[in-house]
Amino acid sequence: QDMGKVKISFIEKGIHHLAGVIKREYLHWGLLLQHGFFQRVDARIKVLFLLFLILVVSLKRDVRSEITIGIFVFGLVLLSRISLVAFYKRVLLLGFFFGFLVALPSAFNVITKGEIILPIARLSGPYTFWIYHIPADIGITREGMYGVTMLTLRVVNSLALSFLVLYSTPFAEIVRALRVLKVPHSFLIILTLCYKYIFIFSRTVEDMYLSKKSRLIRDVSNKKAREWIAGRLDLIFRKSHLRCEEVFQAMLSRGFSDAIKIHGFKELGLWDGLAGLSLFLIGIFFLWI
Repeated sequence: QDMGKVKISFIEKGIHHLAGVIKREYLHWGLLLQHGFFQRVDARIKVLFLLFLILVVSLKRDVRSEITIGIFVFGLVLLSRISLVAFYKRVLLLGFFFGFLVALPSAFNVITKGEIILPIARLSGPYTFWIYHIPADIGITREGMYGVTMLTLRVVNSLALSFLVLYSTPFAEIVRALRVLKVPHSFLIILTLCYKYIFIFSRTVEDMYLSKKSRLIRDVSNKKAREWIAGRLDLIFRKSHLRCEEVFQAMLSRGFSDAIKIHGFKELGLWDGLAGLSLFLIGIFFLWI
């Protein structure tokens, strides 16, 4: 063991890494590329398109349509000049966990009856527990696998559409677009404050980590690290409560009311109209096929 090095607990490293991820993920709104196709479309049209196409994705009941929609979204990502690797790494990872893994148990004939295409186990005989029946042959059915594929494709397409809008639209524009859609003021206030607080939270966690590291002269055990983390969580909770009170009092002192006033909306131009009409017609086409 090197005496000149200080080893930090993996728990502390995880907190530091989490703070860095939060900052990197949210700072991309300030560094958006403005020369892609979707970046040039008005935020109001993008939000309407997102809601409409997610509805279409939810209504479709065949794999071919879901694959076609996925190819279309892939083309929009290309036209918007968004990094395909970074984009689909997040989409596919989340789609795997919240689509494929969640739906995988339904592929077995214990849940979905049908033709077994992949035998898994063979019991001595069928069993019945109350209202549940377990057949002697357990395996993955064709019908169950089709359902898993459908749900996974729906989740992946919905995530891809959502990330496409997020990656091509500044956060402030998304909030403004939601207000045009008559989203309640209280929800927009909470959303905006949460977005702002994420930066404060990540910076606070990182500062705590750096100050802890600068005072260490030897290794810290996992037990001591857990005790320190528990104390920091309590401190962050109390500081958050105090900061909420201070922010609310500052808002009241400046004449805060329960309404958000949105100013500076530009009129929809010819490009926005053509883009909105094209996206709407494409959505109708997907709904029809």
